[in-house]
Amino acid sequence: MRHFGIVYVAGALIATSSGLSGQPVKIKPVDIGGVVASANGPEAGVWVIAETTDLPTRYIKEVVTDDRGRYLIPDLPKATYTVWARGYGLLDSPKVRTEPGRLVDLKPSVAPDARSAAQYYPANYWYSMMRVPAKSEFPGTGPDGNGISPNVKSQGQWLHLIKTDSCESCHQLGNQYTRTIPAMFASLDSPAQAWTRRIQSGQAGGAMVGGFSQLGAQRAAAEFADWTTRIAHGELPGEIPPRPQGIERNVVITQWDWADPKAYLHDEISTDKRHPGVNAYGLIYGSPEESRDYLPVLDPVHNSISQVKIPYRDADTPGQPKPMQPSPIWGDEAIWDSHTTVHNPMFDEQGRLWYTGRIRAANNPDFCKAGSSLPSAKLTPVERSGRQLAVYDPKTGKTEMIDTCFGTHHLLFAGDADNTLWTSSGGGGGVVGWLNTRIWDQTHDAARSQGWTALILDTNGNGKRDAYTEGEQRVTTAPSGESLGTSGALNGPADSTKDTRLNAAFYGLAIGTDGSVWGSVLGFPGGIVRLNPGPHPPETALAEYYEVPWNNPKAAVWGFSPRGMDLDRNNVAWVALGSGHLASFDRRKCKAPLNGPNATGQHCPEGWTLYETPGPKFRDTDSGSADSHYYDWVDQFDTLGLGANTPIVTGNDSDSLIALVNGKFVIMRVPYPLGFFAKGMDGRIDDAKAGWKGKGVWTTWGTRTPFHSETGKGTNSKVVHFQIRPDPLAN
Repeated sequence: MRHFGIVYVAGALIATSSGLSGQPVKIKPVDIGGVVASANGPEAGVWVIAETTDLPTRYIKEVVTDDRGRYLIPDLPKATYTVWARGYGLLDSPKVRTEPGRLVDLKPSVAPDARSAAQYYPANYWYSMMRVPAKSEFPGTGPDGNGISPNVKSQGQWLHLIKTDSCESCHQLGNQYTRTIPAMFASLDSPAQAWTRRIQSGQAGGAMVGGFSQLGAQRAAAEFADWTTRIAHGELPGEIPPRPQGIERNVVITQWDWADPKAYLHDEISTDKRHPGVNAYGLIYGSPEESRDYLPVLDPVHNSISQVKIPYRDADTPGQPKPMQPSPIWGDEAIWDSHTTVHNPMFDEQGRLWYTGRIRAANNPDFCKAGSSLPSAKLTPVERSGRQLAVYDPKTGKTEMIDTCFGTHHLLFAGDADNTLWTSSGGGGGVVGWLNTRIWDQTHDAARSQGWTALILDTNGNGKRDAYTEGEQRVTTAPSGESLGTSGALNGPADSTKDTRLNAAFYGLAIGTDGSVWGSVLGFPGGIVRLNPGPHPPETALAEYYEVPWNNPKAAVWGFSPRGMDLDRNNVAWVALGSGHLASFDRRKCKAPLNGPNATGQHCPEGWTLYETPGPKFRDTDSGSADSHYYDWVDQFDTLGLGANTPIVTGNDSDSLIALVNGKFVIMRVPYPLGFFAKGMDGRIDDAKAGWKGKGVWTTWGTRTPFHSETGKGTNSKVVHFQIRPDPLAN
């Protein structure tokens, strides 16, 4: 029997209920609480979701029940909410309409069979059912052989392409939409033909067709067709996901709709990553990449959204392609219309918003090219750049565009006196660029304020930059400048008397406390680069290249395909790997010389530690988990509550962020809507005296297809705020 009580504490009305657990749940007037119980009794480790559209934008808050099935959703804005419970092994409870200050017991049903239960599983549990060609089938023998591209030399290379470096770089695979064949394609002659036509849909059709081509279109279509056919015939995942345990039950997730239903987001920013108290309780800004020429804005205090229109300079600035073929959801409508293709935003300590965006066509101005007097151009002229820079000042509402010779993708501020803004290019372009924002603020002279450098290894080992050898600087990229990961970083002639230029540029980006600049190099096996700028970076910058251990007998675990990366306060690099690992690289552990003729990538396997991420694996493979990991971020300042220097990686196919705490993973799963897919994240401290309520980690839905989510067409991307309280009932 359920029992209620009303008590007063410090003038506040508090309701209590013993519910079915026999233990009290105490709530304040801004909370909703109760007990979740099925026919099996109280249900521990299940989610309770409260959703409302009464506020200026859709608002969702999600918590987890404790070991007695009790829940408490804290600090809800005044509104009417729909509340229900969701958990593995259960069907969703009936939805209840209620308001804060109420006690609501929820009664989900036990799932009647495995198929019903599996509909709530994260996408990676379904995607792990994909059959991967056996090791013996590699290298591929092409369309007249086994259908696998001859360029795919190993099973690991196949895996890196069906995961984050191609097939899952933009959205999940394994969710309900992608594991079934839409009716639009059901009448084609075979499931393989359905997949061949399916990937041509929409404005990203060219990219998806290119992804299949990298694998070998014939074999890729056959394997994806086999996967969805087996699912249609009733095959189910071989593993059951665990419910939240331990500290995972203390997670509080808040989501707000922003942007619009036809837009998508890549990243958000809430603060200056060097100073997490900047912009406390302030507006959150997002980057809609190819989809829109505006910055979406969330006011998390007033639960409202807005937009900042962003300009491009030249009339011939490229826009977006037309759909390759009609899609089942949008037909032949071109839903993306961006010219600026804003990829990554970043706050400075003054609260200004800097971002990587396109202001013109790709051909560079003369000051970037051979014959220019700029020091960087004299050494390394650059002909083209796909994105440049801009800065928006929320105080004035003014945007300034900054023409850069180097392409831009991600950006980060160093901690130096010049507030140097370092950028990555996405992997193409052959250089790493920066903007001296102190000079920019003084002069507004783009040419004078910028610089760039090639990535030069100290191959002769003399400790300085000398004449170097190089192969052709050719990194195959997408139109945005992002590397497709098919080009070797070391492709030039070897000469131990000279230095060596890498055929590479940065994708991920991180700044060390020692002034070093690090970046990830996409590809197979891929690697990371440490850049020491030196006193005059265009001339003095020297790079060190460390490949992910692969086919290396000295390494305990092999991996591949880095993408996102960050550094902790000890300058240990943390890297998201396509092999299903979160990896650390500690340069201090290296035994061999860091420079010289033998420092060509695989010379420091002892510096790497690979942590296999949670979840199922692809069958008959030696890789890590089947989950995909797009980016990671290190919580240097303990903005989440798991401790300083905690690395957090995106679980892109598991609806989650995943933190590594004392060698064990903490999974922070977004239970609703199914389909959460993050890219960048940051942490902000709004009030250091407010405990867990005064801080948290911010991210956004970064999928290009929010309409693939559980809620389908009409779904907006969402800002997501993760917080960790002391226990599941703390308020």
